[in-house]
Formats: sequence, structure tokens, C-alpha cells
Amino acid sequence: MTRSLSPSSRIFGLTISPLTATGVVDHLFATPRTETDGPGLIVTPNIQHIALLRQDPALRAACDQAEIILCDGFPVYYYARLRGCPVPGRVTGCDVVAALFAAPDRLRQTRLFCVVDRPETVTALEHWAARHGLSDRIATAIPPFGFEQDAATCRALAETIRAQGTTLLLMGVGAPRSERFVAEARSLLPPCWALCIGQAIKIALGLTPRPPRLVQRLNLEWLWRIGLEPGRMSQRYLHSLFGFLAAIGEDLFRPRR
Repeated sequence: MTRSLSPSSRIFGLTISPLTATGVVDHLFATPRTETDGPGLIVTPNIQHIALLRQDPALRAACDQAEIILCDGFPVYYYARLRGCPVPGRVTGCDVVAALFAAPDRLRQTRLFCVVDRPETVTALEHWAARHGLSDRIATAIPPFGFEQDAATCRALAETIRAQGTTLLLMGVGAPRSERFVAEARSLLPPCWALCIGQAIKIALGLTPRPPRLVQRLNLEWLWRIGLEPGRMSQRYLHSLFGFLAAIGEDLFRPRR
């Protein structure tokens, strides 16, 4: 697991995993969580995460608890390489979810719970589960916006997840809401692997188009997403870029441990 890696695997105070997407999936199936372990958090940071880490103590605390941290955004990946981290390449939340959804036979060993933000995602998940004989292995929830800031709502959601006997939790409500919830509800959640994967469920189900291979190869997904949602995404990327550059400046002068 990531906590056993060498100090050279650290950037921005985070320990980066050497696992590929298929390696992560294999690890999840091979290493079930126990009550003593509690939930195992998996985080896929991009530049937005790194920018937020500088000003969000709750997100920082969540990432400090994470068992596996992957380089999702290409700037994070290239910076990790620059700093000598032994990373295999970019490993996005989309890659991990695609690898999971490509293994329905293995998913029958799990109790899957997906926290999403729209009813159409729930419907698509139900149809996908029915096609693969997983209807009795999956449950979903749509928490209200800002749920992570309401203790009662978080408690109710965590109790629902535990009642399902969840062993694999997919948090698809974006950063930092997903990470905060898993970290702050840790004592209430069942022993499960908890993946914070943003829009990856929608992309895996075809609800959100994935960029063409050439766009992915050129690391231009950010431009693709701006094209899909110009108003919202252009502001987010601009703000995140300045925060990411500031984080690099701070990290370059942080003692390596």
C-alpha cells in the first residue's frame, strides 16, 4: 500500500501510489477491508485538489488518511515525475472505474454503493446493473447539495451505506465533498474501499462523453471539458491553475521526508 513507499514518492505532502488502474482494481479485490481497518480511501487528485489542499484543512486531513493516492491530472503526473516519484503514468478516476465496470463477474463478490448527484445517473446504473446480473449487489443515493457540511445528513448517509453491507463505495459527487464525507464519517462507515472519482461513473455509463483518444494522448481533456461547460469549467481551471502553481512553489521548498 502507499504508506510503505519510499519518501521519494511524496509531493505536496501526499504519498503517491505506484499502482496502475488495473493494479488498483486487483488490489481492491485481493485486499478486503476489515472492521479494524475501517474504510480505505482512494483519492485521484488533479490540479483542483492540489489548489484546494492549500486552504481546506478538511480536505488535507482526508488526504492524510488516504490509503491510495493516484496522479489523475496530467500536471500532477508530470510534476510527480519531475520530483522523482516512481509513478507508472497518469491513473485517472475514469481509468479505475472503467476497469471496475469491465469486470462484472468480480463485482459480484462485492456490495457496491454509488453516491451520485443526478437521478439519470441512478437510472443508468440500475440499467447497467440489470444487464450484468448485479441488481442485488448495488445501491445508490443522491445526497442534497452541501450534504458534507451537515452532520445529520452525513450520519444518515453513512448509516444507509453501512446497512447495505457495502464493501465498495464509489463517491461521484466531486471534490472536496466526496473526500470530506469519507474522512469525517469514517467511524460510521462499514469496512469498505471508498473511491472518490468525480464524474467517472457518468463517463463509464456514457452519460458524459469521454474525450477522443487524440485529445487524451495530447493531455487536452481540460480543453475538452471547457468546451462542454465553458462557463463553469473555465473559471474552475483558471482558479485551480493559480493555486496549483502556488502549491508547486511551496512544495519545492518543503523538506523531503
